[in-house]
Amino acid sequence: MDLGADLRAELVRAVAATIERHAEELTTLDQAIGDGDHGLNMKRGFEAVLADVANLSAKPWPDFLKGVGTMLVMKVGGASGPLYGTLFMGLGKDLPAEPTRADLVRAFRGAITAVQARGKSERGQKTMLDVLIPVAEKLEAGVVDTGAITVAAHAAADATIPVKAVRGRASFLGDRSIGHMDPGARSSALMIESVAKVLEKA
Repeated sequence: MDLGADLRAELVRAVAATIERHAEELTTLDQAIGDGDHGLNMKRGFEAVLADVANLSAKPWPDFLKGVGTMLVMKVGGASGPLYGTLFMGLGKDLPAEPTRADLVRAFRGAITAVQARGKSERGQKTMLDVLIPVAEKLEAGVVDTGAITVAAHAAADATIPVKAVRGRASFLGDRSIGHMDPGARSSALMIESVAKVLEKA
């Protein structure tokens, strides 16, 4: 697997394209239980990352991921910017310049821990963590099939539908948050799918 600049650039392009395709859907989900701007905010953030892809992808993995995270914090509004920014910056913090699979798995868990601390949230509270943590567990269990990872991510997002939100804007709705997919869980699953597809071909 080529883990160089071309792969980094391809990952950015894939994630940005996925977010753009699903921006309206993410906004619709967020209109039901949030501020109604998740899709637009995520699209704006990844458009900014994509615009700087040549510069970002030329950096080694730690600096590349920190750069993506920093840009998301600056460009994505609401709670999503700081949380996704923390995820990417956390990944960059714990990765060596030439990471192994074990390095990636460990860094992913560390980044999730950082997101938990930033959002003061845990699994089961109808947030992006409800997707990120099950995916981390699959990776830690040694699952290498990208298709299985994608299926697990989307199943985890679906599983947020019957859950009552206790964190974030959706928590203000109480029981009315039940019956709606969490937009952050959905965007997390979409991003994981797009990354998995790129890595499957790498």
